[in-house]
Amino acid sequence: MAALANTFVSTSAVGNREELDDVVSRITPEDTPIYSMIKKENSSTTHPEWEIDDLAAPAENAQAEGDEFDFDAIDTPDRVGNYAQIFRKTWAVSETQEASDNAGNVEKIKYQKLKKGIEVRKDIEFALVSNTASVGTGTRKLGSLSSWYETNVSRGATGANGGFNDATGLTVAATAGTQRAFSKALLDGTMQQVYSSGGTPKFAVCSPYVKSVFTTFMSDSNVASFRYAASAGGKNTIVATADVYEGDYGKVMIVPNRVQAGNATIASNVHLLDPTLLSMKMLRKIKNVPNLAKTGDAKKGVIIGEGTLKVKNEKGLGVIADVFGLTAAT
Repeated sequence: MAALANTFVSTSAVGNREELDDVVSRITPEDTPIYSMIKKENSSTTHPEWEIDDLAAPAENAQAEGDEFDFDAIDTPDRVGNYAQIFRKTWAVSETQEASDNAGNVEKIKYQKLKKGIEVRKDIEFALVSNTASVGTGTRKLGSLSSWYETNVSRGATGANGGFNDATGLTVAATAGTQRAFSKALLDGTMQQVYSSGGTPKFAVCSPYVKSVFTTFMSDSNVASFRYAASAGGKNTIVATADVYEGDYGKVMIVPNRVQAGNATIASNVHLLDPTLLSMKMLRKIKNVPNLAKTGDAKKGVIIGEGTLKVKNEKGLGVIADVFGLTAAT
């Protein structure tokens, strides 16, 4: 039946307050796997430098009894460096809005500080997995992981490595090659390269799509099957995923990185990482800058940090580049 004539209903009202959750759901994920797993170190300059040394290759070593010593030449270590990049997020909230009873408090200053801090960390993660050469003048940029890989690299046809340029003191961005499907053979081959170079990667960080491709490795005839024991009368689990891969050259945990999910260029790389060989050199830790000068009827805020990536020795890392990272064809 219809409502009684002239019944005032809620759809005609203009003053009803919307019912919104006070705790607003943030859809954007907050995880930053690489930035979270590596050590944070203090820096005192915009251009931290360090030395990279290598052991001599194993060789025959047999000496005559009573032989006089001779002395080996000392190899000069490589001196490398990276440039600190400034990361910043800002906001401004009017005094009126701050004083208002806001559903969810999304436009409140306290919430904005939290949100912008998360966004800065995700921007740092993006800088780490991008293919960006270091820039030392003007607006400085840190050299990303992809710009350091030279030794243990699997690339598609026409692809070319980046690396540290001793002449310029800068890293060079890699050149993308022909994309191909991620496979167990590519993973095994690159892990073998890292092992032969003396490295022991602990993590393979990749796009979510590549993680799903990795799960298909379970169908390979050379991969041991595994099952959960079914309990009588209990709830049982169908196993259709895997997170750790143990091959001939070590064990790695496969870590999907949502930051790599939205960009075809950065999704095409699977990073084989040993966190002990990486760190973030922070000239300025990420922080809120309080008491900004007031120039109007609003409160302003800045979350800012400054730092760079330190790759202690790229020979202990590896990358499987130019794989389809978003779909089976992209």
